[in-house]
Amino acid sequence: MTRPLALFLTAALLVVLRLAPAYAAEQVTTFTLDNGMDVVVIEDHRAPVVVHMVWYRTGSADEPPGVSGVAHFLEHLLFKATDTLEAGEFSATVAANGGTDNAFTSYDYTAYFQRVAADRLPLMMRMESDRMNNLRLTPEDIETERQVIIEERNQRTENSPGALAGEQINAAQFLNHRYGTPIIGWMHEMEQLQMQDTLDFYDLYYSPNNAILVVAGDVYPDEVRALAEEYYGVIPAEPNLPDRVRPAEPPQRAERRLIYEDQRVAQDYLSRSYLAPERDPGNQETAAALVYLAEVLGGSSFTSVLGTKLTFESDIALFSGAGYSGSSLDDTTFRITVVPAEGVSLQEAEDAMDRAIAEFMEEGVDEDQLERIRTQLYASEIYARDDVSTLARRYGAALAQSLTVEDVQAWPDILQQVTADDIMAAAELVFDRNQSVTAWIVNNREEAL
Repeated sequence: MTRPLALFLTAALLVVLRLAPAYAAEQVTTFTLDNGMDVVVIEDHRAPVVVHMVWYRTGSADEPPGVSGVAHFLEHLLFKATDTLEAGEFSATVAANGGTDNAFTSYDYTAYFQRVAADRLPLMMRMESDRMNNLRLTPEDIETERQVIIEERNQRTENSPGALAGEQINAAQFLNHRYGTPIIGWMHEMEQLQMQDTLDFYDLYYSPNNAILVVAGDVYPDEVRALAEEYYGVIPAEPNLPDRVRPAEPPQRAERRLIYEDQRVAQDYLSRSYLAPERDPGNQETAAALVYLAEVLGGSSFTSVLGTKLTFESDIALFSGAGYSGSSLDDTTFRITVVPAEGVSLQEAEDAMDRAIAEFMEEGVDEDQLERIRTQLYASEIYARDDVSTLARRYGAALAQSLTVEDVQAWPDILQQVTADDIMAAAELVFDRNQSVTAWIVNNREEAL
């Protein structure tokens, strides 16, 4: 391909991406049932498929003290028996109808979903609404599923030095907020979870006025409204649903440091976590700037600030990266990771990382890099619209974390409007060592020091 032709095609692609929102904007309808259940309908008639999701505005950060892991435990237990279904029958029915289903728990929400042929939507609503109100647990269910979640923790956390280190970093970052407690729970509390713990959590939070129904795919709003009223609208609201208020984090006035030693660590590395703001309703600009900051600093091993300064201009690091996600109800974190090259100590790597950040704060954002990132983010927003599951998750998670439909739809444009000055202002806000946790994850403490 000749260079002029390549340039022409690149320019043409950019034009298409810039015009895409006019033709690809989601058709979204929202309404609220009389019992307080919010409903979001996302129309996409390209295939006779529907994604049906129920999101509860409750996650592990809403758990009472002493029963960490109960939100995730309850997620597992919802696949047990109800008044009309035997244990395991829910997923078996979905599979028999050619669909897939699953569930997941985060700090801020718990969600259940099915992806099926569009004409199976009434069946999904009937079963999902049934387990919202009619779960039937036995002592055997509790004992069996408790062992399942303990084994899950063993596999995903206890067997992973990085996961264990991450728990310690979160606990150091959040002294009072429940984001410092792992979603799956602390092992000693998971081992003590009882039936009453789960039933109390279920009875209070698994209520229509604490839930969001998201239906995306080959559906029409009137059809979804009629089905939602038939299956979910008959469930009474929970009158004692508490206001969603979490313990506030006290002012962080001192830098925090830790060393996590584990003989299973194959390669020593360091991680720096800074307290950072999240996306808020009507106020997403700082979060958008932090998305760019993460990409500028560590989004690419080849072109990012840390990649360039620590790997290509020197032999300090084998890998460096930065990460940020503003999708949370309360303050989140901005993280940087550096894996030193052979013969480079963690202290040398940390010093080099700090110098690179300081130089970036003096030099600012490279405009060419900024435009590349802007185009990449724009493309990812456009491509995300091709998957109804992604769209359903995007709206469900946002609403469960206090954002609105308008916030979701404004987000791509807000991302496009971020300037270099916005990024530097966000960096000034976040890079406060008094609100940071620096962790060394090492195989041998004595050798690392």
